[in-house]
Amino acid sequence: MRSLWMLVAGFMFAGMGVFVKLGASYFTSIELVFYRSLLGVFVTYLAIRHYDLALTTMHWKVHCWRGLAGLSGMLLLFYCITQLPLATAISLNYTWPLFLALFSTLILKEQLHWSLIAAITLGFLGVILLLQPTLQADHWLTGLVGLASGFFAAIAYIKVKQLSNLGESNWCIVFYFTLICALVTGTWLLLTRFSPVTLHSMLLLLGMGATATLGQLALTQAYRTGKILVVGALGYSTVLFASLLGMLIWNEILPLLAWSGMGLIVLGGFLSGYLSHRIVSVAGRG
Repeated sequence: MRSLWMLVAGFMFAGMGVFVKLGASYFTSIELVFYRSLLGVFVTYLAIRHYDLALTTMHWKVHCWRGLAGLSGMLLLFYCITQLPLATAISLNYTWPLFLALFSTLILKEQLHWSLIAAITLGFLGVILLLQPTLQADHWLTGLVGLASGFFAAIAYIKVKQLSNLGESNWCIVFYFTLICALVTGTWLLLTRFSPVTLHSMLLLLGMGATATLGQLALTQAYRTGKILVVGALGYSTVLFASLLGMLIWNEILPLLAWSGMGLIVLGGFLSGYLSHRIVSVAGRG
C-alpha cells in the first residue's frame, strides 16, 4: 500500500502539466520554469532548515551538471507540453528510463544484456509509433524536442545517482537543482522581459508550483517506503492521468496508433528499469 504514494505523485505531476499548458497563455516556457524553480528553492530551503541539514557542499561541479541537464529537460518538456497533446508530451519525456539504461552501460560501465537491449528497442519502437500522428500534423520537430527532454532527464538522473553515492542528501540535491534553474532562467528574464502577472495567472502559477511540490513529496515518500519495482511501475501512471486530463479539458483524443506507442514506451521503460535492477542485484550477489 505504501507504494501507492506513487499514484498520488503521478496524478500531481500530470496536474502540473495541466497548469503548464494553461499557463502558456500568459507566460513563456522560461518564465514557467523560473516560477516553478523559485517555489522549489523556497520549499526545499525551509525543509533543510527544519531537518537541520547542511547546505555546504564539496561537489559543485556535479551539482552544476545535474542542474543544467535537469534545466534543459524541464525547458524542453514545458515547451513540448504547450505544443503537443499533454499525453504525448508526457510520454515522450518518460523515455528517460530507456536513455538511462543506455547511459548506465556507457557512463557507469554496467553490463548490457540482450534482454535489456530488447526492452530498450521495444520502448523506442513505441516512440516511432507515437510520433506517427505527430509527424502527420507537421509537429515532427516538436516531437523530437519531447524526446530530447527525456534524454536530458536521463543525464540528470545519472548525476543524481552520482551525488547520492557522494553522500549528498535528497533535499540538498533538489535545493541546488532548483536554485540553478531559478538563477539561470531568472538571469535570462532580467535580460529580456517578464510577462505581467494577473490574479488569474498567479493562481495558475501557484497551482503549478503546488502540484509539482506535492508530487515531489509523494514521489520521495513512495521511494522511501515502497517496493522500488512497484513504485517504478506505478510511476507511469503519470502518462495515464495526463491522457485522461487531456481528454477532459482539451478533448485531446489520440488515435489508436498513438495509444499503442504510449503502451510500448511504458512497457519498454518498465522492463528496462526491472531488468537493470535484476542485473545489478545478481551482480551484487555474485
